[in-house]
Amino acid sequence: MSEPTSAFASRDYRYFFISRVLSALGHQMEVVALGWLVYAMTQSAFALGLIGLASFLPVLTMSLISGHVADRFDRRWIAIICYCVIALGSLGLIICALIGREALYAIYALTVLLGLARSFSNPATQALMPTLVPRDTLPNAISWSTSAWQSASIVGPALGGFLYIFGPGTVFGIAGLMFICSAMSLYSIHTRPAAQKREPATLDAALAGIRFMRQKPVIFGAISLDLFAVLLGGASALLPVYAHDILMTGPWGLGVLRSAISVGAILMAIVLTRFPVSRKSGHTMLISVAVFGLTIIVFGLSTNFWLSLAALLVMGASDMISVYIRQTLVQSETPDEMRGRVSAVSTVFIGASNELGEFESGMMAAALGTVPSVVLGGIGTLLVVALWAYFFPSLRNRDRLLSDSNE
Repeated sequence: MSEPTSAFASRDYRYFFISRVLSALGHQMEVVALGWLVYAMTQSAFALGLIGLASFLPVLTMSLISGHVADRFDRRWIAIICYCVIALGSLGLIICALIGREALYAIYALTVLLGLARSFSNPATQALMPTLVPRDTLPNAISWSTSAWQSASIVGPALGGFLYIFGPGTVFGIAGLMFICSAMSLYSIHTRPAAQKREPATLDAALAGIRFMRQKPVIFGAISLDLFAVLLGGASALLPVYAHDILMTGPWGLGVLRSAISVGAILMAIVLTRFPVSRKSGHTMLISVAVFGLTIIVFGLSTNFWLSLAALLVMGASDMISVYIRQTLVQSETPDEMRGRVSAVSTVFIGASNELGEFESGMMAAALGTVPSVVLGGIGTLLVVALWAYFFPSLRNRDRLLSDSNE
């Protein structure tokens, strides 16, 4: 029997958790298959970078709208519709894989469609979760939800790499089924939040999330630090190049390399549940991002599979510390009525920076070569840490992670 403090005591949260696991697995599998398929078609780092750009642009352009939509309409139905659209996109990717290189531009178009659906589903699901559990079990619910994503980030790439042996269509097909099942799980949720007064659909209301974050320099500094660190350190976009040309492994090896980052993250998450950051949180975040930059340099220079794997593990662990601090700051100080808009802004600043970082890495690799671009990205990350320590003294000097003051 579940303990009273367990989020799994809530029937609706159990369905939400199942949906979270399935959608995360499907997404991670498609990322691996899509990267390998495009590189196999083109042998081009530039083409891989365009995949990142195609994923990022919808999130960037729709962030203000999607956050406001999540605060005005039924978040459950928003996510259900988006997951069905993603499943249709997966079907389109199967057709493209069968056609071959002639369908490359169609793959980019479908990637835009998938990014558009995720731009609406992400803030909706993030804002939905707190309505499914009692307030005192919310930290437990957040912890399990984060673990679900990290676990899927471990299993999904390896599973996608293994299934790619049977062809990319197999990966896309199974991923599409996962999104359909994810939508069905959300449909089974009974909880209906109490009706709230809807703000007018104005530009001012849509921009409220950005204003809220700008008014809190510690939060703005933490989020922007993560954004630029991930933007410059987008080495994960070049993993297919490293797996294929430098480390001489195949799709399975690519899946293992991608999983290593999440393995490091989830191991650090377990450590943080036992030894949470309570003091010198700003200093700790800056140090963790600096370690992230150093491991990027090590990975970029490595020609040994095991050294590269170790660098990615440490990269994931250090990134988890900064993510943990940032999310705690944001979640502990965001009003419920603004949750959708703040989540949408955070998605652009953090989640979408992964895709933009992939585009930047692809462009740099095409211009300078794969290894120099990765190493320069790590050096750039270290420079960002130094600049943020200087320009955001409130972040650098932040002591307690949870504070009653509005720093």
